[in-house]
Amino acid sequence: MAPPRSFGRDTGLQVRMLTTMFLLGLVYVVLVGALFASGASGITIALIAGGLFLFQAFASEKLAMRAMGAREVTPQEAPELHGMIERLCISADLPKPRIAVAQNAMPNAFAMGIRKDNAVVCATTGIMDLLSPAELEGVMAHELTHVANRDVAIMTFASFFASIASMIVQWGFYFTGGGRDNDDDNIGALGLILISAVVYVVSFLLMQALSRYREFAADRGAAVITGRPSALSSALLKISGQMDRIPTQDLRTQELAAFFIFPPKVKAGIGSLFATHPPMEKRIEALSRLEGQLQGAPSGGRWE
Repeated sequence: MAPPRSFGRDTGLQVRMLTTMFLLGLVYVVLVGALFASGASGITIALIAGGLFLFQAFASEKLAMRAMGAREVTPQEAPELHGMIERLCISADLPKPRIAVAQNAMPNAFAMGIRKDNAVVCATTGIMDLLSPAELEGVMAHELTHVANRDVAIMTFASFFASIASMIVQWGFYFTGGGRDNDDDNIGALGLILISAVVYVVSFLLMQALSRYREFAADRGAAVITGRPSALSSALLKISGQMDRIPTQDLRTQELAAFFIFPPKVKAGIGSLFATHPPMEKRIEALSRLEGQLQGAPSGGRWE
C-alpha cells in the first residue's frame, strides 16, 4: 500500500483562522461591555451566552443534518461511498468520519463537526447521481480537508458571536427591561441594539472572508490528496451547471451555504464581501495551476 500522502498545514488558513477568532473576540468584548452598560443582568448575560455557545457547539451539526434531510449510512447501505472515503482518509492520514447521505436533488456536499474523530461528511443524492466516481472523490476529499484543517470548528464557533449579536438586535429591549432606565450612565436598549448591529455586521464580514479562503484551502488539499485537480474542476463545473435547475424547495438550506462545497444560490451584484465562496472561475484557475505543480512534483511529494 502506498504511504499516506502528506499535504501539510495551510499556514495561510491557520493565520486567517486565528486572526478571525481574535478580532471576533474583540468585538465580543465590546458587545459584553455594551450589555453591562445597558443595564443587563450579569447572570442573564452568562446564562444566555453560555447556553447559546453550548447549543452552537453540540446542536449545530444535528440541525444542519435535519435541515438537509440527511441521515448517517452504514457501509452496507452505501458501500461505494464508504470505500471511497476510507481510501481518501488513508491517503490523508485522517480518522474516518461518520458518513451521511441527504435525499436532496441539490448536487452538494458538506462537512460538520468540531472534532476530527467525530466529524461527519455528507453527500446529497443529487451530487452522487450527477458526478463520476473520480469527480465525487474530489468533492469528498475537499470535505475531508475541511475536517483536517479544523476550519469547520472555527466557522461553527465564529457563528456563535454573530448569533448573539443577531439575537440582541431582535430582543434588545428585553435585555434592558424595555429601556425603562433613563440613567445617564446607561446606554439604553436603543444604544445596545445599534452596537449589536455593528457587531453582527463585523462578525458577518469576517466570517465570509474566512469562508472564501477556506474553500481555496480545501480545494488545494483535495487536489493533493487525490492527485487529480482536474477531477474537482470538472465536478465544480457540473455542479454549477445544475444549480439553476434545482427546484426552489431544495434550495431552502441557504443558511448552510458557507458549509457547502458550492453555494446553493449566487446572487449577482451584491459584491464579493457578501459571498461565502470565491468565484468559481478563480477556483478553476487555482486548480489548473495546481495540476501543473503536481505533475512536476515527485510522487508522494509534499505540497506547500
